[in-house]
This record gives sequence, C-alpha cells and structure tokens, in this order.
Amino acid sequence: MTWDRIPRALARKAVRRIVIFRALYLGDMILASPAFRAIRAGYPDAEITLIGLPWAAEFARRFRCEIDRFLEFPGYPGLKEIEVDHERMTLFLQEQRRYDYDLALQMHGSGRISNRFIAELGARFTVGYFEGEGPSYLTIASPYPDGESEIDRNLGLARLLGCPEAGKKLAFPLFAEDREEADRHLSRLEDGRPEGLSYAGREDGRPEGLRHGGWREGPRNRLRIGIHPGSRASSRRWPPERFAAVADHFARRHRAIIVLTGGRDDQETCRAVETNMWSVAVNLAGKTSLGGLAAVVERLDLFVSNDTGPAHIAGAVDTPSVRIFGPADPERWAPLNQDWHRVVRRPVACSPCSHVECPIDHRCMLWISTDTVVRASEELLFEGAAACNA
Repeated sequence: MTWDRIPRALARKAVRRIVIFRALYLGDMILASPAFRAIRAGYPDAEITLIGLPWAAEFARRFRCEIDRFLEFPGYPGLKEIEVDHERMTLFLQEQRRYDYDLALQMHGSGRISNRFIAELGARFTVGYFEGEGPSYLTIASPYPDGESEIDRNLGLARLLGCPEAGKKLAFPLFAEDREEADRHLSRLEDGRPEGLSYAGREDGRPEGLRHGGWREGPRNRLRIGIHPGSRASSRRWPPERFAAVADHFARRHRAIIVLTGGRDDQETCRAVETNMWSVAVNLAGKTSLGGLAAVVERLDLFVSNDTGPAHIAGAVDTPSVRIFGPADPERWAPLNQDWHRVVRRPVACSPCSHVECPIDHRCMLWISTDTVVRASEELLFEGAAACNA
C-alpha cells in the first residue's frame, strides 16, 4: 500500500472498528486518557475496543465516551505483564481476527514485542511506534520518541492518524456512587479534634493564604492532607517514617486531618506510617474501591505521594500534589502542570533506572529529606510559604 493512499483508507467513515492495546497499570492508563479522547474525536462513530489487564475493566467502564468495549489481555510471549496461557491466547487471537478490525493501535511501549501482538489481531491497518528498523507489518509507524512526556508520547500516536487535538488534561471520571463512598469515609472527620495535639495558626485552625482555594464543595475548617506511601515497586517508596514526619508536621502546625490512602497491598506500608506518627491519621488503605479512592483524593487539599498511580489520579481530579521521584524519569512521568503539582527529586548518577528493587543503597529516595518535602508542600499549598515556616 502506498503512503498517499493511507489517509483516505483511514478516513473517519471508512473505519468502523478500532482496537487499542495498552495492557498496563493505573498511572499508565490515566496518562493515556488524552490520547483516548483524541482518538474518539478523530473517529466519533467507530467502535473502540481496549485490550488491557484484568483490573482495567473497571477503568474502561469509566471511559464510556471513549471506549465502547473491553477485552482482557490473555498474555503474549515476551510481555511480562501477565503470565501466558497459550491455549487461551490462541483462542483469543482467533476470535479477534474474526472480529474484523479496521485499525489496531499499539499503545504498549516501544513495540519491540507488542507490535507483533497487534499484527496478530488481523486488522486491516496497524499503527505504532518501533525501535530500530520499522517492521513491515505496521501500516503507519514512527520511531519510539525518547525525551517526551508519556502524555505526549501517547498523543503522538493519535497525531499519526490525523486525529484533532483534544487537550492534555488527564481524566478519571467519577460516578455518583464514588462520591457517596467518599462521603461515608470522610463525613466524620470534621467532628472533634484528636486529643494530645496542639495546633498553631488561626483560631479556627484554617491556615491563611490557601493557594488553590481549598475545599471545592463547601466551607470547612480543617485542611485535609492525603499521604500515599505505597507503590508496586519498592524502589519507588520513600521511607514510611518520613511520610509520618510530613504528616505530623501538618497535623501539629496546621491542624490538618491526615488521610492515609492505598490498596490492599499497601496496608502494611500505611500501618508503618501510622506507627511512626505522633498524630492521629485516618487509614483508608484497602478500604476503598478504585472510584472511592479517586473521590477521596478529589476532596483533599493536598496529596503527598510516591510516583505511582494514585498520584496521577490527583492530577486528573485537580487536587494539588507533591510527588516524590526516585528511579522514575521525570521527563516522562512528571505532571505537566507545575502550578498545581510539584516534583521532589534528588538527582543521582544511577537514576532514572528500571529496577523494581534497588540493587544498591536506594540513594535516590533516601537522600530526599523530610524538610524538602515539607517545604515543597507548603510552597504549593500556601501563598507566602516563608511565613508558614517561621
């Protein structure tokens, strides 16, 4: 097929069925939301299928305007995200070839292995990035772009298709039941004050100069600070005792309510933060659904987190955040809006890296001090942050 015929063959009316392959985790999916939006804008009448990891069925349900259909990825040789069941994979590929896709979009990394997977889906046209020499089975291809944010990298695939720009704002749609769940968790927090603490600041405990306007659904007297100390990769976890020190600072000095967040896998880490705190925290680790967690984050004044999925939820729901970076590449993963979100990082020679567990001394995280995170948090939260530290 000649290149000058491709745009016509991929015209809006000619494409009925699109499949997108992105079998990754929460943060990766949220950072793809602008690209999903752009693809929908380019193909408003097409049926769009997402192939993802099992957990992402819930994610796809939220993106009903962009995603019509979700399929669970069965695994594929060389892709580490899920163990391969060869019989299931073979049946899956046979079914997808019969489905007669017009367009398959590889949004699963550099394409070294994932391009072969989308080629096996049998679509008329395939689009993706590649490393080295472009494979013959991609209809439209571009070299994998280094040095770009993940948002721009995903949007680049939509641009290859000529899709219109639809903005870079992250999205995580919330349902009424998500906010109801958050209300159940947070409704009791304003009553009383934990005993044994002394608070500085105004008489009502509300600090002056709250930079981002604070609570967006009615007045209240106390800051809500979210602390998210977990991460799938231990190499991305700042020590629990330092999160505890940050939490204590805001509880003591600003009379803040501290909310610990995390999934079931983060419960031990959140307990370690609680154990190291002098103040009282509300520990929601393992107690919320994904939507409930997002609705809780939406109701916070600040979210202090490792670089992990819920940090990107904060970006999607417009909650100011301070993100602690260690091995991750900030050029790729840092938030684009530096007014609402700050990155705390200590550059070291071995970072960025892809290690799940640090093979040496975890210096990229351990060399980040509590004072540095507190300072970044107060600068983000308050106008005239120097007065807060007086």
